[in-house]
Amino acid sequence: MKVGVILNPVAGGGQLKDHWPQVMAELRTQFPEVEVRETQGAGDAERLALDLAMSGCRLVIAAGGDGTASEVADGLLLARREGVKNTELALLPCGTGSDFARGFGLPRDAAGLLRHIAGAKSRQIDVGRISFVDDHGALSSRHFINIASLGLSGVTVRAVNADKRKGRVSAKALFYWRTIGSFLRYRFQTVRITLDDGEPVEACVALVAVANGRFFGAGMMVAPDAEMDDGWFDVVIVRAAGKPGLIRDLTQLYGGRHRNHPAVTMVRARKVLVEPVGSAMADGALLDIDGESPGRIPATFEVLPRALTLRC
Repeated sequence: MKVGVILNPVAGGGQLKDHWPQVMAELRTQFPEVEVRETQGAGDAERLALDLAMSGCRLVIAAGGDGTASEVADGLLLARREGVKNTELALLPCGTGSDFARGFGLPRDAAGLLRHIAGAKSRQIDVGRISFVDDHGALSSRHFINIASLGLSGVTVRAVNADKRKGRVSAKALFYWRTIGSFLRYRFQTVRITLDDGEPVEACVALVAVANGRFFGAGMMVAPDAEMDDGWFDVVIVRAAGKPGLIRDLTQLYGGRHRNHPAVTMVRARKVLVEPVGSAMADGALLDIDGESPGRIPATFEVLPRALTLRC
């Protein structure tokens, strides 16, 4: 079987790249026919994944963080449109958050993980598709495999990705302190939320998370009941409330203990539309799509049931 690996050399501060000779030796042991490609910038992983799938790779391993895995999945989904439907995704997580891989029980060391991948079974998982407005004001769309959200999370992920300490300090600590810092300066925004064919509801929110997976923000269990293969999004709405209380309650997210919080609503939907109320610039809340922030609302989220094959 021909296997492709897409390596983000700067993910997690370049930790995997530092040990690449040992990783490559194990790769060749487990997968004799392997081709490695390195990303150079945003969007590269999508293009490389599409190319590897079209050239006959039946397994593509995303070696990086959530953003890398999401882009690789995007490329494999594009390959499906071209008729290549049997290429699987596997994960070699080494990013700042690596939240998508949480809960799969994967080995922590690269060699053990590669051995696990070689013998693992495949499963079909859902994928989200989001249409939104990019930073240049143009309409854009892409897929996401874990969580797409808006509001405080969009501001926070931009701050985390710009932080020079990324890869040198604990991801959990970096996300926590950047969340607190962003929250203190954050202005709550009023949005209009439409779930499936229901009536639109307006709310002043701190966060709206449209979840396929359970975790984001380096271990925050924002959607504790989410399942990746049930054909539904778990939608978590955190409404505006007093900032001191919400700051205190942010810690509840790590253990998924916020189900009964008075400011939190959890619902399920297959399609979600979120629009700004008032000024598009002032209330066009920033997005966080699998750990990247490429734009803002208005945004439409749609679930694609069991659209991707994951080997884990």
